[in-house]
Amino acid sequence: MTLPRTPTFNLKGKRALVTGASSGIGLACATALAEYGAEVTLAARSGDKLREIAGQMSEQGWDVQTLPVDVSDVTATTAAVTQAGPFDILVNSAGLARHSAALETTEEDFDAVADLNFKGAYFLTKAVAQGLVDAGRGGSLINISSQMAKVGGIDRAVYAATKHAVEGFTKSMAIEWGPKGIRINTICPTFIVTPLTKQTFDRPERRAWVEEKIKLGRIGEVEDIMGAVVFLASDASALITGSALLIDGGWTAD
Repeated sequence: MTLPRTPTFNLKGKRALVTGASSGIGLACATALAEYGAEVTLAARSGDKLREIAGQMSEQGWDVQTLPVDVSDVTATTAAVTQAGPFDILVNSAGLARHSAALETTEEDFDAVADLNFKGAYFLTKAVAQGLVDAGRGGSLINISSQMAKVGGIDRAVYAATKHAVEGFTKSMAIEWGPKGIRINTICPTFIVTPLTKQTFDRPERRAWVEEKIKLGRIGEVEDIMGAVVFLASDASALITGSALLIDGGWTAD
């Protein structure tokens, strides 16, 4: 009898594009993919910050490039991705939050959040997939969503709406692109300590709300995301598409 062997988590020979890579979850995902052998292209708006990070990663012996781009600018992003691609792996971690009570939502805030979290994510994913289709090869596309794609939250009507939208297009794209060997999934974190969540943790009553909802009793760290992104990017998840991987400490178990 031949014993089964665990599929490889090794990403050597794969090209990965990580947006929102200048800080927080995006930076952690880029580091994780590089650690496991991928050639990583760091994308974000700040070219100077990307070059600083790329220098640090290069010192580790990792293969890394930079691609300054604003994901909310669909035309420029599509052109940049088309020129730099094709990419075997996408991690879209570019995101924006402008929290307010629903009755206080402004059209400006709505448009800013939706343009990046929903519209930008959609067309970025489309551009990477188009590169794979044109090259005649499969790949793994990962959108960083949120636990708020599964539930609602205080002051988060707009943010939650955009993340619900990401889950919707991810499932539809999975159906369309599965026959082409392109997998697409989401990672849905709980509150993670990043610059994006600072405005929440700076308010004692909001921090208490978060800590009470997370059943494991602690707020997330970026390291909690790193293993998951390697798993979804690798052959270890070869039969997973159209799915959402919740990393929420039990928040949505209620």
